[in-house]
Amino acid sequence: MNIDALTVPSLKTELSDRRSLGPHVGLVVCAAAAIGAAAALVISSSNATDDLIVLSCLALVWAGAGIVISIRQHCPAAGIVQAFAAAAAMGALSWSLNSTRDLHGAGGLLADVGQRMAVTITPALVFHLLMTLPDGRLARAGHKTLVWIGYATGIATGLALLSDRNSVLVWPAVMLWAATLTALPIAHANYRAAGVVDRRRMQWIGWALVVAAEVAVVSVALSLVTDWPHHDGEIALAASGLLPLALAAGTVPRLLARVDRLLTHTVSLAGLTVLIVSAYLLALAAFGRKPNGSERSLLLLSMLAAAGAALAYQPARAWLTERANRVVYGERVSPDEALRTWGMRLTRAIPLDELLLQLAETLRKSMQLRSAQIWAGADGHYEVAAMVPHRQVAPYSVGDKERAVVSRAGVSGGTWLDIWLPGFVAPGATASTRVAPIAHSGELLGLITCERASDAASFTDDDDRVLTELARQVGLALHNVQLDTALQASLDELRETNEELRASRVRIVAAGDAERRKVERNLHDGAQQHLVALAVKLRLAKDAIADDPADAESMIDEVRRDLQDAIAELRALAHGIFPPLLMSGGLGEALPAAAACAALPTAAEIVVGRHNTEVEAAVYFCCMEALQNAGKHAGANASAVVKVWETDRALHWEVADDGPGFDPVSTAGAGHGFVNMRDRMGSFGGTIEVVSAVGSGTTIRGHVPLDS
Repeated sequence: MNIDALTVPSLKTELSDRRSLGPHVGLVVCAAAAIGAAAALVISSSNATDDLIVLSCLALVWAGAGIVISIRQHCPAAGIVQAFAAAAAMGALSWSLNSTRDLHGAGGLLADVGQRMAVTITPALVFHLLMTLPDGRLARAGHKTLVWIGYATGIATGLALLSDRNSVLVWPAVMLWAATLTALPIAHANYRAAGVVDRRRMQWIGWALVVAAEVAVVSVALSLVTDWPHHDGEIALAASGLLPLALAAGTVPRLLARVDRLLTHTVSLAGLTVLIVSAYLLALAAFGRKPNGSERSLLLLSMLAAAGAALAYQPARAWLTERANRVVYGERVSPDEALRTWGMRLTRAIPLDELLLQLAETLRKSMQLRSAQIWAGADGHYEVAAMVPHRQVAPYSVGDKERAVVSRAGVSGGTWLDIWLPGFVAPGATASTRVAPIAHSGELLGLITCERASDAASFTDDDDRVLTELARQVGLALHNVQLDTALQASLDELRETNEELRASRVRIVAAGDAERRKVERNLHDGAQQHLVALAVKLRLAKDAIADDPADAESMIDEVRRDLQDAIAELRALAHGIFPPLLMSGGLGEALPAAAACAALPTAAEIVVGRHNTEVEAAVYFCCMEALQNAGKHAGANASAVVKVWETDRALHWEVADDGPGFDPVSTAGAGHGFVNMRDRMGSFGGTIEVVSAVGSGTTIRGHVPLDS
């Protein structure tokens, strides 16, 4: 028996049982912690102190978060949350028993140990939690050592605090909580390496820490300035209850969607709070003493006013800017409005002509222009794409030399326009006109023209800056439109080529079937009939040998002649399928032989070497097709010439006749012969060309590219 075969399944079963048992154990621990915290409040009842109430409520919050996490099973740090709830509940219950019962002996010792361990173990648990975010695992072995050192330090400090059983020293606990901050850099590194969902869960924890820190800072600042509130420690402890709530929120998918925005606004608000608190503390230090009496109320109200002003700054700034633009510019927008809104409009899938018209309208309003024009084009020819107010303007051409200069120039006007863009602006208006070239990668795609009244203010550097940046962005948009147009043209060409290829395949299959039927018909009607007749004559000759030997000999001679005819017919049929001369001698031998047998007197001028067999066959059969067409349509008195020559890059052929010719626009390409020739040439990337006119003969040329 294989022992391992039994051991491995049993081990897997045991691990699976432990995993399924984990959430139930967590629920039991959290429920016990909640009961312990509630019992602490009941035992102390009316004698409960503020810190005991806060600690008990904190234990209840951690226990509730632990229950939510245990049920949803989406938090890898569930065990730490449950342990924190148990430690806080143990501390609250021990505190309550010590304050209401006169415990001695073992009971008193257990209560004192519970108090002190709760104070010193909870920082170690938070340290462990920060080190294991977001997946509940320690990234390095050194981190595991740090966690064990944290727990050992917490236990040792708790035991050390037993030296004074009458009170619990505060400063060791403060030092331990401060030491937990050393885990923040590691937590930040884990955040940078985490996925999207884990990052959002950690953002909830970051939000809780920021809010808790802000509450603590505000509480301490108010206590220093106004001697209120009087329980800074309890407030900070209560604010830490946001951490378990954040852990529970991280298990709810709906709450993960907008946490990044919440964290951003919270950090901004916390930063403003720190600035306000720092300013008032500096003012208090300069004042030299704490305020008293009515001064405290006045200082507190001024702090609230400062906080309100900080919160209202952003909306107030937007509203005031709008009002200022209306007063200064006479419009609701500033001069750079076109630049700020162009990108937003570009993302709305608005047609480009509409976008350019909106841009011209915005430029005219924001810069107080008499006319705003946007020109677009290519290769030195430009037309108005948008103009406000609209009027008819003739197209404008820019020479190659001028185009190279204009595309690299900045926003220009005055004499520069008269030199490099003569006639583009009306005479006398160049001084009040600014032109921004729309260029991309050194190519001039258009121009933005801004014209003011002659008595209006001159263009400023800010106006030129806006036009420069705007021309750059419009250039990118026009370049993208050109790319889209070229891509669409390529797609249309590919579709057309695909349709031609599909039709060509259909024709090839049909031609192959027709050729097979033709071969079958020729064999049946020709060679097969000869062979059947030969068989009959041989049987008759055999029967006549005994009766009439002379007649039998005559029959045998006739059979011999018929057999030669059958062989000749089979040879002719084979030559029609693929000429033997083309295989053995190439175009130089096959075409002259074919020209000698053509219907018209045909001269052959073949100056070409050997090439790929398929290419030679394509050229040969195209020439035969052209000669056949010439024989049908050129007339009985016409003659033809077949030429084949080659260059470095292509193989060329030509079949010309001196017949009556035809109109190639209305006729060429309509017959099967031209279709066959185009298919043959197209299969090798070649082309054919038909040159003809009524009364001047016909020339058909073809070109096949050769591999270099």
